[in-house]
Amino acid sequence: MSGRADVLLISPTASGLGGVARHVSELAFHLKAAGYSVDLISSENTPIVKVKGLKNPSFMITSSLSAAFRKASVVHAHNVPSSFAMKTAAAERKILTIHGVYAEQVNLLHGSAVGRVASFIEKKAVEWADIVTVVSEKAAEAYRRMGVEAVYIPNAVDVRLDDVEKVRTASKQVVYVGRLSREKNVGAIVEAARHLKDVVFVIVGEGPERKSLQRAAEGLDNVLFAGGVEHRKALGYIAGSDVLVLPSFAEGMSTVLLEAMSLKTPVVASAVGGNTEIIQHGVTGLLFQPDDVQQLVESVAKLFADPEYAAQLAENAYRKAVEKFSWKTVFPLYLKVYGFG
Repeated sequence: MSGRADVLLISPTASGLGGVARHVSELAFHLKAAGYSVDLISSENTPIVKVKGLKNPSFMITSSLSAAFRKASVVHAHNVPSSFAMKTAAAERKILTIHGVYAEQVNLLHGSAVGRVASFIEKKAVEWADIVTVVSEKAAEAYRRMGVEAVYIPNAVDVRLDDVEKVRTASKQVVYVGRLSREKNVGAIVEAARHLKDVVFVIVGEGPERKSLQRAAEGLDNVLFAGGVEHRKALGYIAGSDVLVLPSFAEGMSTVLLEAMSLKTPVVASAVGGNTEIIQHGVTGLLFQPDDVQQLVESVAKLFADPEYAAQLAENAYRKAVEKFSWKTVFPLYLKVYGFG
């Protein structure tokens, strides 16, 4: 890089269907549209070891080497693996955004031993930042208990139904969009499909759990694996579905939930993390316990049995998304922590 950027964004990923990637790419777009110069370090332009368990550690190293040659007014790192590069980069102000509660998520995915290491790194990361922001109020509470004055800035979306081409595969269609990994609990969707044979469940996304999920779905004609698709087509699946299901064991603030709300697709989500901030049960969607497949089945069945109720939930959710989770609302909050606004 030559010269100095207004903002240097650092993220393990900045493309694809993941919520962090969508957030970072949209933030970069809005910064550029507002006239700020933006530089980006991510796995898309920085070498990493593409082996499970080594992606984030290798990104920590290579992104730090890349950041050593960067200068910016503000460096904005997303999630703890980006904090090493944040520390290395030359900047007047250093911002760290954590999407969820990092050590808790690592503990869930990799066990307590790795979780303890993650907790140590997490404590160092927040010390290196001038300002720590989080995407959910629950995460803000968790970090404040750790003594971190975390600033709550929610995720945001700008999605219009008129701009999306619907993708529909069946008369009754439920969709999941996201990573196929352990914490997403996608197996609950396969189990639900066994009980709702007249509903097609479309699973959009890739990840380490795909093969095991396909084995679990053998013999089920109503489970469709769409694989990894472009974001625009993923939105098409959401818009073309009767229900979006998010059964995660842990969530920060789900971008895909916000996208479904913006597209007026009714949502059924697990009662965890930021999901409970986005979804008010019986008002803007339905919540269920992630380990209770029967509750998931009953929630989905209820929306198909009562289309007027489902439509009212979707309308309420749409209004909430526009009022609280649009970039028009959220972008000025980032400019404030940057010191630009």
